[in-house]
Amino acid sequence: MNIKKNKKELDKTITEINDLKKNLLNLRFKKSTGQLEQTSNIKKTKKKIAILKTQLNQKEIRNKNA
Repeated sequence: MNIKKNKKELDKTITEINDLKKNLLNLRFKKSTGQLEQTSNIKKTKKKIAILKTQLNQKEIRNKNA
């Protein structure tokens, strides 16, 4: 049961990272066309991606050691 829970958490994190990457791509396109008013959203999205990737790696390391 614990393995299934970990698998679901990993899948959820990976899905969230992919969604943020798509969002980042859209933000970059908007910036290049001049439609993006809050350019800080790019930095915030990149930071969220980095945090989630770090959490993902930590979870994988814990699972390998367990």
